[in-house]
This record gives sequence, structure tokens and C-alpha cells, in this order.
Amino acid sequence: MAIECKNPATIASSLADSVCVKKVNLNFLNLSILGIFAGAFIGFGAELATIVGHDMGKFVGVGLTKFMMGAVFSIGLMLVVIAGAELFTGNNLIVLAVLDKKVSIWGLLRNWGIVYVANIVGSLILVAIMYYSRLWEGGGQAIGVFSLKIATAKANLTFWPAFFRGIGCNWLVCLAVWMALSARHTVGKVFAIFFPIMAFVASGFEHSVANMFFIPMGMALKEIQPIVAASGIAAEKLQNLDLFGFLVRNEVPVTLGNIVGGAFFVGVLYWIAYVRKSKKELEAK
Repeated sequence: MAIECKNPATIASSLADSVCVKKVNLNFLNLSILGIFAGAFIGFGAELATIVGHDMGKFVGVGLTKFMMGAVFSIGLMLVVIAGAELFTGNNLIVLAVLDKKVSIWGLLRNWGIVYVANIVGSLILVAIMYYSRLWEGGGQAIGVFSLKIATAKANLTFWPAFFRGIGCNWLVCLAVWMALSARHTVGKVFAIFFPIMAFVASGFEHSVANMFFIPMGMALKEIQPIVAASGIAAEKLQNLDLFGFLVRNEVPVTLGNIVGGAFFVGVLYWIAYVRKSKKELEAK
């Protein structure tokens, strides 16, 4: 009988020896295209969560609304992993290959830098598509109001809450990627991705790439006065929904938190537990 999934030690070795090495060795063009795809794919999850969740609260309450938003948001990482794309948060796992001396720190930083910028580009492309599609007018502009509220809340987070929410998020995201690598069939990858991603969204954690869609979408809708008026958001809160609020108040702490959650809590600690240990055992023999 065939083994249905790979064990954790095999996943760790595969990441350190081949998967992460291939990512680092991708040329600029391919890395950029795949990074743009990932930004758009995560954006698809974000816009779908917004549309599905915009009016659910009054029918099923906050908890179930967050659950459903997380459930549909998971399509973003499914597209990244199964269709193929380069996502900054998932690529935090490249640290395993660095620790294993298969790639250099420079290779890691090059990958992260190109992919991060490409993720922004992909996210902004989808923001433009959604804005000009005018789908935010749905529900008597209720979708647009909900989008504005999500973006404003994110732009008004202070450093430490944003940082720690970033840790929780990418710990779960990288575990979703990790478990997807264990699956030998597409349906297994879908289930491996679904639960951790649903959990991070429902918990209220912060994902740097998802916010590349959420916040710019809100910034665009901030210029539409009927949306602003219907939102009832205080003027001082809306003031923070700008480029500074996006890049500095949110992206900086969330990105740093994502790195800690993904690179350290998953990448470094699993490398110590599985890869480093197994190599020491081989050396001892």
C-alpha cells in the first residue's frame, strides 16, 4: 500500500536540498512573473473574502463571518501552491536552505526582494481590475463600505499589534505550505492549505501580501464620498489610510512579523529538529 503523505523529516530535507534551491536559482524574469501571479492570486482570496463577508455579520454573527471569510480566502494560497507562483511569505522557508548551506544569504535576500516587489505589483493590478469593475457597488455599495472599513482598521494598527499578528499569520501560512508539500495528490494539498489559512484569517492575523490588496483597495475607495459617508469612519482614522499608513504603519511591522513567524518558527526550528539532527546522526555513523 502506497504511503499517502510524506513525513515531516522528508519535507524538511526536500525543502533544504531542492525546493528552496530551485526558487533561489530562478532568473529575474521568471521570478518576477511568478511573483506578480502570487500577488494577484492572494488578492483574489482577499476580494472574495470581502464580497462574501460584507453582509454576513448581521445574519450569522462575527465568528461565523470570520470563518467563512477565511474559508474562501484560502483559494489564494491554493492558487499559489497548485497553479504555481512565488509568494514572499511562503518563501520565508528558504531559510532552511541557507541554514543547510545550499544557498547564500544573498540568494535569499535577492529572492525575497524581487518577489516582495512583484507581489505588490500583482496586488495592485488586481486592485485596478476590481476598482474599475465597480463590483464594490454591490449591495448598495455595501461591499465598498466593508472594503474601506477593513483597510482603515489595518492602516490604524500600531506597531506591536501588527507585528505579533504578522507572526501568527505566517506561522500558519508556512505550515500550510509545509503540509501541502506532504500531500501526493491535489485534493490532499487543498485540504492541507484550507485549514491553516482559514484559521489565520478567522483569527484576525495580518498577512503582508493580502494587505497589498486590502489597503490600496481602501485607499482607492476613500476618494468616493458616498462610500466614506456610508462607512461612518471617523475622519482621524481615515487620515491614516494613505501611503504612509499602508507602507510604514502596516507593511513594515506585518512583514517583520511574517518573517519571524515563517522563517523562524517554521523554517529555523524545523531545520534544527529534522535536518540538523539527521545530518548529525549520519556523521556519527
